[in-house]
Amino acid sequence: MVAISPHNDVLVHTPVLEDEVVRYLAVEPGGRYVDCTLGAGGHARAILEASAPGGMLLGIDADPYAISLARDHLTGFEDSARLVNGNFRDLEETAREVNFVPVHGVLFDLGLSSMQLAGEGRGFSFQKEAPLDMRFGPDQALTAADIVNEYEEAEIANLIWEFGEERFSRRIAGAIARARPLRTTTELAAIVSRAIPGSRSRIHPATRTFQALRIAVNDELRALETALEQALGILGPGGRLVVISFHSLEDRIVKQYLQRESRDCICPPETPVCVCGHRASLRILTRRPVTPTAGEMRANPRSRSAKLRAAERIGEEA
Repeated sequence: MVAISPHNDVLVHTPVLEDEVVRYLAVEPGGRYVDCTLGAGGHARAILEASAPGGMLLGIDADPYAISLARDHLTGFEDSARLVNGNFRDLEETAREVNFVPVHGVLFDLGLSSMQLAGEGRGFSFQKEAPLDMRFGPDQALTAADIVNEYEEAEIANLIWEFGEERFSRRIAGAIARARPLRTTTELAAIVSRAIPGSRSRIHPATRTFQALRIAVNDELRALETALEQALGILGPGGRLVVISFHSLEDRIVKQYLQRESRDCICPPETPVCVCGHRASLRILTRRPVTPTAGEMRANPRSRSAKLRAAERIGEEA
């Protein structure tokens, strides 16, 4: 995640939990690391600086604009960074295609970056008028407009409830269905705001609905589950997995995955004898999630909900 200057909208590279990422990845000179959510390259640059001399980084992002920004930000590391425009749901295939296995560390910095919120015409922000798009990559088929204009009212309600954890999901879905067709972000935000009874919450009434639509458009939760499994497949013994999440749905997936992969048996509690044959492949390094300091939250308010979890690979080489 990067912060936006409040004065001129210039991208200022301030990656969330930068020091903690480098520490929990145990970055060392000559190491090989994968940044699965490259963004503008803030974390990638910190990793490359800490792994010099000889360090290598594979950076992946579904957004071609992010690849372009990161390439500019990683000036001086052209020979050390391989940047790939792709979705991290294909992590293992991508890494093996460029002969980047095994690795010493894998990083995920989930959610929406300030770069994407500030971008024109992407539809991620309810504060800027834009088409209802919300795709991370331009080659994806489904858009937010498709969902709000074509899905059944009950489907929209369930989606907003499940992915946005919005208690007024049915009321919002009904308002959307009555107002169709919807074309812009500001149009949708106004409808959602009117559908929700007066609220004293510090967040905008449309925040959870926009989050839910973005998650659905990009199939983010299933992509995360798939990518976590693949990260394990490319980590060498002692390699580190670090994940930064920004809302409870992501964090729950990460927490449950780390807990499962850190146990030898995952049979139901009522099973008298282990029949699963599962063996622990990870050692959890963060019993509780690491969160930003008060100073970091003041400097970058969007970091306030960040949670970092980390684990170390045990067992045989990938």
